Amino acid sequence: MIETWLLLMVVALIASAIAAVAGTGGGIILLPVLISVFGVREAVPMYAVAQLIGNLSRVWFNWREIEFRVVGWFALGALPCALLGAWLFTQLPDAALLRLLGAFLILSVLLRHLYPAMRQSFAPHWFVPIGGTFATVSAIVGSAGPFLAPFYLSYGLVKGAFIGTEALGTALMHVAKLGSYQGLDAMSATIWLTGLLLGPVMILGSWLGKVFLDRIPGHIFVWLVEGVVLLFGIGFLIL
Repeated sequence: MIETWLLLMVVALIASAIAAVAGTGGGIILLPVLISVFGVREAVPMYAVAQLIGNLSRVWFNWREIEFRVVGWFALGALPCALLGAWLFTQLPDAALLRLLGAFLILSVLLRHLYPAMRQSFAPHWFVPIGGTFATVSAIVGSAGPFLAPFYLSYGLVKGAFIGTEALGTALMHVAKLGSYQGLDAMSATIWLTGLLLGPVMILGSWLGKVFLDRIPGHIFVWLVEGVVLLFGIGFLIL
């Protein structure tokens, strides 16, 4: 039991630090470990609790750089669709959830490279359907972070603006997800307690990532984000 908790703490720290630097990739690291320990039915909402804390810490560390207009449009689509995704989560069998998780993580990488138009700038109101799609997928499979990276990069957000804006929108979505999971009886005391216990480690990882982020040039940041998304996508392809 102690060894399991040490593993979870170390993985949570690494995942949070990576997410604080690259804006994505944390879920791909932490969620599979949670699934292996608790099973997909408990791991997905448990991950949402830990991620809510981690995202709020990244909001705090990058508050001055957040693009609130983008957050507003994102939340407009994400909040209602998080309810839909949470309901679908309670209806799908465990095996289907795992297959969807793998498929969406792979697609998050392929779409960025197959469709050059995703690299072009677009109006902020496009974050309504982006937020809706992301929230639905995230509520079903637990993590869909790599999907967001190409859109935030295309909009022109880098470094603290990217991290803080993504974190605030995602935190709002996690609140809606957790409320829906609770209302649909998909939460338990164990899920809440485990997620909350991972919270301080997520905060520490966010701080470490922020320290590193402040030292990265903007163009290196873009390469780093794309590299992380591509690396994890390939990893799931060959597993």
